Amino acid sequence: MAKYRGIHHLAMATNNMDSTIRFWRDLLGMRIVAGLGKPGYRHYFFEISSEDLIAFFEWPHVEPIPEKDHGYPVSGPLVFDHVSIGVETEEDLWELKDMLEAAGFWVSEVIDHGFIHSVYSFDPNGIPIEFSCTVPGVDVRRRPVMVDSAPSEVTLEGPEPRPQWRPPVTEPTAEVDRRVYPGEGVDLVEGKKKNWWEDRVHLPGPQPQP
Repeated sequence: MAKYRGIHHLAMATNNMDSTIRFWRDLLGMRIVAGLGKPGYRHYFFEISSEDLIAFFEWPHVEPIPEKDHGYPVSGPLVFDHVSIGVETEEDLWELKDMLEAAGFWVSEVIDHGFIHSVYSFDPNGIPIEFSCTVPGVDVRRRPVMVDSAPSEVTLEGPEPRPQWRPPVTEPTAEVDRRVYPGEGVDLVEGKKKNWWEDRVHLPGPQPQP
């Protein structure tokens, strides 16, 4: 079974990368670690933590989504409600709340969800965001809890994966057929395109390739 390490990146969309940079890099403090682009298109990655990134595509005809209350039921097509970003302490929540309000963004009060405390806001693209810190001593990963008043039979099977629902692989990809095809991101490491930051900001030296 694959070993997961978290969300590598969430991919969002914007029609204004500059305002997105001002919010995610400059206000929230998430540095840009990779940027791709050409006229009419950009794809930038912001570092949330050592394991997690959030990425934005800039497409000129994207429109900011109407603000929708986090977790409020709606009808019609929908694939995303909000993203929650973990912080280390409750003090971080108060710091973020004060900073977002000082920058003119709406921010909720601090909400107690039992296992986490959270504040809610929106980025300049209308994306609903939450910041959450774990309540000390409460770990639902260690002791899962299901208090749905009407859980389905599938839910009642328990928290652990049921491997019998995983189809058997009868034709695994042979070693000789395991080809990795180049994508746009190879521009970040091949050195064929100009790194605009190379001579303008202090960057660490080249890292060894795995």
